[in-house]
Amino acid sequence: MITLLEKAVIGMALLRLLSGGIEIFAAFLMIRFNEVEKALIINSSLALIGPMVLIITTTIGVFGLADKISFGKFIWIFLGVACILYGVKSN
Repeated sequence: MITLLEKAVIGMALLRLLSGGIEIFAAFLMIRFNEVEKALIINSSLALIGPMVLIITTTIGVFGLADKISFGKFIWIFLGVACILYGVKSN
């Protein structure tokens, strides 16, 4: 039996795989440089990538559900994402 995957699911999964690859590469860079200062710079760079990936994957998922959910549910989803981003925002 052949299972067809939805385009939104494939896009979200590929973006998460790319994000994971970037995280692993960053870990190798930290080990390679072996300096706390450089490791903090690399880690801070990852802090910028994470929320962007969250927003993009959520957007892809919401567009994939666009015909199945009401406008009110869209508002709740975006409010939830906004709360997450506000919660992890540094001062």
